[in-house]
Amino acid sequence: MNIESHKRALKESLEEIRDSIHRGMTERQRTIGFHCSVAAADMLEIYLHQKGLIYPGASIKHDLFSSARKATGKLPEFENKKKLLKLMADLERKRNLLCYGKPQTEKLMEDFMQTFNRIKAIFKSMGVDCE
Repeated sequence: MNIESHKRALKESLEEIRDSIHRGMTERQRTIGFHCSVAAADMLEIYLHQKGLIYPGASIKHDLFSSARKATGKLPEFENKKKLLKLMADLERKRNLLCYGKPQTEKLMEDFMQTFNRIKAIFKSMGVDCE
């Protein structure tokens, strides 16, 4: 996907996340899990494309972040890499609980959203438009 496609996809995911929070996080845990995970991957791809660190046709899937170590070896060096990959791996682990597990507690949902918001803030500080 090109950078504009990622921006459109990110915008859609952020809208879905906002709508799901408005409706109730525990009522929409699958939607939040899916969209936070894919939004984080889109933010990373936007950043890497902006910096010219990956070729235009490259695609990064959310499951790459099942392990920060796995992701580290497959991605080029970039600002805040270690911190972001740790957070994205944490998000991916919780994503699977939300998407495929039983209903989760509000506390877990809040922790999940805090992790996502930390990722979003880091990318925003690195020049990615996350609004």
